[in-house]
Amino acid sequence: MVRRRFRLVPPRIQPSCLGDQHLAAFMRMLSTTALLAFLSCALLPATLHGEETGDVTPKDKLIIETVLRLQNFDLESSAPAKAAVMRYLRAEEGSDRYFELIERFQPAEIAESLVKYSIDHASETGGVRGAELLFAMNQDKSLVVMAKSDNETKAQAAVQLIGHAAGKQTVSILLPLMQSDAVTVAVRSAALKALGKRLDGQQKIMKLVTSGNLPDDLNFAAANALLGSSNTEIATTAAKYLKLPATADSRPLPALSELVKRTGDAEAGRKIFETAGTCNKCHKVRGKGKEVGPDLSEIGSKLSREAMYVSILDPSAAVSHNFETYSILTLDGLAVTGLLISETDEAVTLRNSEGIDKTVDQEDIEIFKKQKTSLMPQDLQKLLTVDQLVDLVEYILTLKKSGG
Repeated sequence: MVRRRFRLVPPRIQPSCLGDQHLAAFMRMLSTTALLAFLSCALLPATLHGEETGDVTPKDKLIIETVLRLQNFDLESSAPAKAAVMRYLRAEEGSDRYFELIERFQPAEIAESLVKYSIDHASETGGVRGAELLFAMNQDKSLVVMAKSDNETKAQAAVQLIGHAAGKQTVSILLPLMQSDAVTVAVRSAALKALGKRLDGQQKIMKLVTSGNLPDDLNFAAANALLGSSNTEIATTAAKYLKLPATADSRPLPALSELVKRTGDAEAGRKIFETAGTCNKCHKVRGKGKEVGPDLSEIGSKLSREAMYVSILDPSAAVSHNFETYSILTLDGLAVTGLLISETDEAVTLRNSEGIDKTVDQEDIEIFKKQKTSLMPQDLQKLLTVDQLVDLVEYILTLKKSGG
């Protein structure tokens, strides 16, 4: 009788068939040697739809899991592995794995899109995390350049990100910007606010205040930064030089940090919006009011409580894009100030604070320039008590997109 020997062979695991929930567990089962072997096999030439379309394939995911497990893996040593990582970064922007890959391998090629992502999400954790990675990769120059750009919205976002991510470099980057005449008061105020969150920044601002070298248009921002300082010496010294504007009942405003903690009566705020606050003389809400400033029908979905107070109390520091103030001086001495409605080779049209449009022929214009201050009144708080201001903000915060 012939005896046959049988050998038990374990079934081959096909990683590409594993679901995402089991993928990490599978990769943890492999030793470093096995991971290297797997990576070599995974990178064998193959026709991959993802390589042609830029889509992330299951094979890409396996490669990424592998390279993340490998210690001291040089992404530049493998073009296919790098291609898989870059496809993933483009497809999964903002995910936890997206940031993990950038932190681990720091591919310079991702810097441009990471700047854009961070600017677009400057008020979110992801945007700040992206900015922190840019500084870690020494790719922060683009953020600094953006902070000086003519696009005020992007410049303010860049300043905000620098304040969150630059660490000890914050003062050296933002102090010159805060003092620059080449940028708008909105950007300079944003720089002061960011500096005011650091003790060394507060000390620099305080020095400008005590020496009389702080521009007047930054007084409100400086008062909020310094009077609310946790450093008793700074707060006490600041009180000798700065004060927040008084309200209708002659009471000084609380610091912004205190105002944002208060809640009000939205219905009372609606009435203030239409009466004492005079807001409807320049803004529309769901078709009612004048169209001078931005339509506020959905403003509650766009601004935080703090940003809402700043837009009311320090409007020049929170000018909405496309709502900057311009002035015209004609050859015969007429001065016109308002929002830019249109500009052509033939004429310029401005809309004044009363909602009236004035068109001036280009050939009659002697001076035409953007102003540093907002068309919105700078002392609106004088019309309201503190409680009325809180109620007004409470109402405006309810103005959101449908379902928002």
